[in-house]
Amino acid sequence: MSNFIDIGALGDIPQQGARLVKTAAGCIAIFRTVEDKVFALDDKCPHKGGPLSNGIQHGEAVTCPLHNWVFDLNTGAAQGADVGQVQTYPVKVENGRVLIDKNSIATKAAAA
Repeated sequence: MSNFIDIGALGDIPQQGARLVKTAAGCIAIFRTVEDKVFALDDKCPHKGGPLSNGIQHGEAVTCPLHNWVFDLNTGAAQGADVGQVQTYPVKVENGRVLIDKNSIATKAAAA
């Protein structure tokens, strides 16, 4: 049995854009790069709670729309002088569909 659940079509996420997925663990931002790489991380910036899904994506990073903190989409770590981190989630694309690891979402929900 697969640990991944289907959350939508890759084509529904614009390149260099994001979509929001609401889960029991909270809101998760799903990002798509120009190269069609897909990343998933908590939508809430640890600095002031800004919605990262509304941020500006550049390469494999996103800038928070509130105070310009930059987060690495691979690790969730803040870059530069900023200190902080957001949780990332395993995600993959199969047959044009975006899939996210349901166990990582369930683990976060249980910890909340």
